[in-house]
Amino acid sequence: MEFYNNHKKLFSVVTYLFSILTLFVVIIPAYQNQENNAPLPGYKPLTADEAAGKAIYIKEGCVGCHSQQVRNVDMDKIWGSRPGIAADYAASSRTDFWRNSANLMGTGRIGPDLTNIGARQPSIDWHLAHLYNPRIVVKQSIMAPYPWYFEIKNKAAKGDVVVNVPEEYMRGTTGVVVAKKEALQLVAYLQSLKQIKMPDGTPDPTFLYKPAKKEFTPQGGANGEPELDGKSLYAANCQSCHQENGEGLKGAFPPLKGSPIVNAENIEPFVGIIMNGYDARADFGVMPAIGTNNSLKAEEIAAIMNHERTSWGNTGKKVTVAEVKKIMEFLKTSTASK
Repeated sequence: MEFYNNHKKLFSVVTYLFSILTLFVVIIPAYQNQENNAPLPGYKPLTADEAAGKAIYIKEGCVGCHSQQVRNVDMDKIWGSRPGIAADYAASSRTDFWRNSANLMGTGRIGPDLTNIGARQPSIDWHLAHLYNPRIVVKQSIMAPYPWYFEIKNKAAKGDVVVNVPEEYMRGTTGVVVAKKEALQLVAYLQSLKQIKMPDGTPDPTFLYKPAKKEFTPQGGANGEPELDGKSLYAANCQSCHQENGEGLKGAFPPLKGSPIVNAENIEPFVGIIMNGYDARADFGVMPAIGTNNSLKAEEIAAIMNHERTSWGNTGKKVTVAEVKKIMEFLKTSTASK
């Protein structure tokens, strides 16, 4: 009993045992894990602006609602092409002496997972409008706005990045909304969040629960062809900008309702915009190459086009998969020859 009554001996032994346990349970495994992993080929360190944006992301507590970890379950496949692996975090380093590397995997799923947001939504115009007021681009969003990262000016100065904000969201003020440096840095960080592809010849880790194979619907296609669900594909790839009603957002994203390109007899420009994106210059923000970025197949693009050409009062004739495939092959050849 003397041992238990002698606080010096008791605390010395406890401290010794705790140190041994820490060494073998924490430090050695962590060191071995670090030595056994390396960043995937193609990894790019954060730029100064991206790193500053990450600090803002941490300061605002974004990880509380938005995780950055695709899990090995089928429901997470909408956020990334593969589950997360140790190599995704191998290049992390300490933020500073006092703070650890700040891997922002998190557990919150109140908002969408941001593991691959830079690939899913590469448009800077979308991100800036979303930060100023999320309801501009997602009507049902419960995310808080961040107006303090923007300022309203009577007239934009040279070099200012103007945010396309519809009049109804201007809160009774007039002028133009300009993104501050912090907003641009935060968007730069969000755009950097892209899953790196596994090296050629190495299969991507598969999801634990394999999705049911998506079947063609038995009717509805052009010339009797079976057709995918264009409405669902539109919602997944286009709706965040062009909206569910196809009317887009004034000054930000063009309407598809009544669009001459959507309804045109010649579908080559339409397919070209989906595959390669479009720069409307002063009229609207730059549209990313959704078809290429999301690896959409001819069947999926045809379904999206047919949904857009037959919805919201549009009167375009349905297209066939063969027509779309032919134009895609032509665009690929044209791009390769440049």
